[in-house]
Amino acid sequence: MDTRPEKRNDKIEAKERADLVLRLREEREYLGFSQDQVAQFLGISRSALSNIETGQRKVEVVELKRLASLYKKPMTYFTGEGVPAESALPPEIEHLAREASKMTTKDREELTRFADYLRSRSQPSDGGAAQEA
Repeated sequence: MDTRPEKRNDKIEAKERADLVLRLREEREYLGFSQDQVAQFLGISRSALSNIETGQRKVEVVELKRLASLYKKPMTYFTGEGVPAESALPPEIEHLAREASKMTTKDREELTRFADYLRSRSQPSDGGAAQEA
């Protein structure tokens, strides 16, 4: 195994870049923006945005600032700086939030009722242990 500092730094940089593009894509999808809409906002082609989101093109600082503004998140959210790991939601919760954001208002209300039902079903009754499904 190669443990030279350059190789280690390359791996760290690749991981940071992968995390950055994943956060950018997930936030765009979560907010319901198409690649065309975001590309137009940035003044770049849709294929350029696609290349950014797949890690084939580096995002410029100015583009990252504009994306942070559009997505209403601090730049540090995308770079991973200053965001404590424990404050991040578990991946399955983030997935649920993204999927719920794509639903109609009526479906989200139904989902909320279902979540309330599941939570009440798992609460102890008469001082006993939580019920198992």
